[in-house]
Order: sequence, then C-alpha cells, then structure tokens
Amino acid sequence: MGFSPRFDHVGITVADLDTVTAFFVGLGMEADQKMAVEGEFLDTVIGMTGAATEIVMLRPPGGGTTLELSSFVRPDHLPGSPAAPANELGLRNVAFEVQDLRAAVDQAAADGYGLVGGIGEYEGLWRMAYVRGPEGIIVSLAERIQN
Repeated sequence: MGFSPRFDHVGITVADLDTVTAFFVGLGMEADQKMAVEGEFLDTVIGMTGAATEIVMLRPPGGGTTLELSSFVRPDHLPGSPAAPANELGLRNVAFEVQDLRAAVDQAAADGYGLVGGIGEYEGLWRMAYVRGPEGIIVSLAERIQN
C-alpha cells in the first residue's frame, strides 16, 4: 500500500469543550492542556477558510490511543443528533475497557449521565453498557469477566 498505518486518535467535535473534557476525565482519562489551532494548516486540512478551534487531547493512564475533543470558535457549530439511536449511520460510540463496570456506570450516573439501555453480558466473556454522555456522545464501557 505504500504506508503503514498506526491508529493514533479519534476526534470528536463538541460545543462545550470543558463539560465534555470533564466527562472523560471522570471516566479516568488524562487531559492535556487546552490549545488553540487556527491558520493555514487548519484551513487546508478541514477545507474551510478562517476556521479556529480549541482542542484537548485525552489519553488513558499509561498511554495509548488518544481522544481529540475539538470545539470550533469559528465557524459556528452545526447541530448534530444528540439522541441518535444505535442504528444511525456514522460514528456511534467510543469504547473503553474498564476494571469495574458497575463503578464506572455509578460514577457516570453520579455525574448526571445515564445508560442508553442496560448492562449486558456477552457469552460469559464481557459485561458492557452504553452511557450517553454530554452532547449525546455514547461511550461503551466494557469489563472483561475473569474466569
């Protein structure tokens, strides 16, 4: 193919960068400092003129693939589908393996975020739940069942 891909990050555009960052930090992610991005580089990559955004990169403890949260200063945000069902086309969820699913779900609930459905178990191997976070972002939380 001529290139060797390495999965680097997933980007999510949000309206309230601070609230969404706090949600992911509450799930155990570590946040870098907020930074502003604008100018020729951004305009070229996203195909817009005069764009400006603020971003925060989040990573799991110990490193790994990052999550980029971006909030546009210019142009204004376009509305998304915050209540999108699981079968709507597009990016549906960001998934994390957790050590204690019940504790993670309880922490999300204490922060005001509920389950999309319930906690399911897959073939005695995994417990999983979808949590709908701020701005409709669905986070899949999965716990490996110890045998």
